[in-house]
Amino acid sequence: MVIVESYLTAVLMCFITMLCWGSWANTQKLAGKKWPFQLFYWDYALGVFLLSLILAFTMGSTGGAGRSFLADLSQADSGSLGSAFLGGLIFNLSNILLVAAIDIAGMAVAFPIGVGLALALGVISTYWTKPEGNPVLLFLGVCGVVVAILLDALAYRRLTSGQKTTTKGIVISVLAGFLMGFFYRFVVAAMAADFAHPEAGKLGPYSAVVLFSGGLLLSNFLWNSLVMWKPFTGDPVPMGDYFRKGDLRLHLTGILGGIIWNIGMSFSIVASGAAGPAISYGLGQGATMVAAFWGVFIWKEFQSAPRGTGRLLAWMFLSYAAGLALLILARIA
Repeated sequence: MVIVESYLTAVLMCFITMLCWGSWANTQKLAGKKWPFQLFYWDYALGVFLLSLILAFTMGSTGGAGRSFLADLSQADSGSLGSAFLGGLIFNLSNILLVAAIDIAGMAVAFPIGVGLALALGVISTYWTKPEGNPVLLFLGVCGVVVAILLDALAYRRLTSGQKTTTKGIVISVLAGFLMGFFYRFVVAAMAADFAHPEAGKLGPYSAVVLFSGGLLLSNFLWNSLVMWKPFTGDPVPMGDYFRKGDLRLHLTGILGGIIWNIGMSFSIVASGAAGPAISYGLGQGATMVAAFWGVFIWKEFQSAPRGTGRLLAWMFLSYAAGLALLILARIA
């Protein structure tokens, strides 16, 4: 399989992860308000799984390092298989909540609060599982992200939308972030410590992503079905609408969203071998800044906010950038 040994290459891959994780939700926006996020999410989950298989049978089955995908999958023990699958199940619930928060509050709010909280919890929990990097710089980087979360929440509350909607958007974002902060450690626990010379029973990065993606897709029949039956806002969404109202463009848009997201996930997992899981995850979750940029400057989600809100958003971007810089330094300091 193809692996990464250079830290600089790993950091570059993490920045690609950041761009992918921060941009995939634009496909939800492009699908439009008339296409409920629950229907969009079926195609998104399919896209995630398809991309995992494509990479497993290409990058995961070529190259001279480690085991090829099928050989790796066949020797894995039940604990490793279950851990990666569980990571997909937990992530899927958290991501459905995040997509619901985007639908209610917009990208510029849901991402900084939800994904920012996930970054803070994910770096800590992943470092606890596999401690790599300077803990002081990691902690300071997480603090910078937390400050950015608080600033974004303050900026959002200045919008002219109703208090009820504001509160619901923030609460769902926080719940999504709390759950999302723990999925990555289960995927890491399923993988070998050394991708080039993996120990028996453990998974390589590409196999782990396939199991993770399978957990995401299968759990969709539970989590997404529940949200269709009892949505956070609006009326229940009939499953028949997926076939009656969805055209090829809508379905391909959702699949593209899943592919973009899983390019980021796969790069993050592969890069974790050289960068360390805590740093790889933390850098990837810089997606919050990318998503906030889309929400603020492209989708104009704060256009109706009162004067002074722009300063809060500027400090949010600066605080987040400082936190990411500290996370990068944590590996080389």
